[in-house]
Amino acid sequence: MLENAIENLSLVIDDILIAEHKQEIAEIMLAANETLAEEQFSLLIEALPQDKRLTVWSTYPEAMQRAAFVDMGQATRASLIEALSDDECFELLAQLDVDEVLEIAEEIPSRLLKFAIKNLDDSQRKLYQQAQQFSVDEVGHWLDYNYVRISEKLKITSAQLLLHKGLAPYTEDFYAVNKEGVLTGIVAVNTLIQDDAESTLKTLFSDDMPRLNANEELTVAAEAVILSGKMSLPVVDENEHFLGRFTIATAYEVKQESQAEQITTAAGLSSEEDLFSSVRTSAKNRGIWLGINLLTAFLASWFIGFFEVTLQQVVALAVLMPVVASMGGVSGSQTLTVIVRGMALGQITDQNRKVLLQKELKVGALNGIIWSLVIGAITFLWFDSLVLSFVIALAILLNLLTAAASGVMIPALLNKLNIDPALSGAVILTTVTDIVGFVVFLGLGSMLLL
Repeated sequence: MLENAIENLSLVIDDILIAEHKQEIAEIMLAANETLAEEQFSLLIEALPQDKRLTVWSTYPEAMQRAAFVDMGQATRASLIEALSDDECFELLAQLDVDEVLEIAEEIPSRLLKFAIKNLDDSQRKLYQQAQQFSVDEVGHWLDYNYVRISEKLKITSAQLLLHKGLAPYTEDFYAVNKEGVLTGIVAVNTLIQDDAESTLKTLFSDDMPRLNANEELTVAAEAVILSGKMSLPVVDENEHFLGRFTIATAYEVKQESQAEQITTAAGLSSEEDLFSSVRTSAKNRGIWLGINLLTAFLASWFIGFFEVTLQQVVALAVLMPVVASMGGVSGSQTLTVIVRGMALGQITDQNRKVLLQKELKVGALNGIIWSLVIGAITFLWFDSLVLSFVIALAILLNLLTAAASGVMIPALLNKLNIDPALSGAVILTTVTDIVGFVVFLGLGSMLLL
């Protein structure tokens, strides 16, 4: 089922990229409403180049725009806000509820956030203010307020009447509080259904009453819910006042986001970058980490330099070899991470891969030019050789271009061979960048220096 969903998304992306007129795109999106899951419409926008995004966005029904706007990545949302007028943004934000406003509060301009808060009703605005008492890293900031809260003095028969009104998703317990709002008991819905006594709810209170403190670290709280075997856990403040609940759905979402952040951070990427972020944004995000990597690469070169007397004429080339290899490896792994993530979500197809390749080559060229000049200058100051500076600068530029192309094409090749690019892509890419880097660098060095 999941494979079909990913395939459907890929087909829609291909059709949109091939389409030449807005009317064609409108017809494609009309059909896509029947084949794509609601969660895929945010992925669809992220998978399109900037010039196609607004056209596709205009075909989304109002409810779908609202859901996609909240679900999409930070960089995609920022690009969309920039493309839309303020009036269009206000119209969209006026539809959001408190949970959705909290979801994007840290990622939208302050003028839009103020408008969104102003358009909440009094009760939701109060819940928003309650959430602001806790940081975004604490569970109290991310509560679900769609629960059943009842008085501990309520009779069982009266509580049973609430069942006829329907229950919100992930509801398996009623939360009982006293007149001060302190959580005093939890009543399982199944237990309530089976009991026909006229006594109060206290007789059904569970002896085991797990709860979370609102100041609990978010990822720790998420793991606690997942391991509890419950659909949700109640959340209380330091005085045991009941504030809301933390559901299993939110817990898994937090866990997935945490894992995704670890993957992108490990590759030196930022949550502010999506598949089709501008070349300048991508180059900036990745260039910083290339600079950090440069420091470690020169440190390794410094140690190799201790053997200068032994290596004699080729010492300079030997000392600088790790710089060439390391810069190519890091640059390629950054591209590889973005591509593998996009492939896993069904966002990359044969059609947009060509555009992605062009974009990544531009990123590689921009970072290559900048860092080849920096490395060339450092090399000149270190070895006082203009020819050697030219050799390593050119090698760095060519290796970063190779890394960009390899990061896009290697996952595609592995995928065609039914080999998981997430597992083996990095190994092959590093090998390619090392070989190209050494051959270019040492080849040029041999021709120009010896």
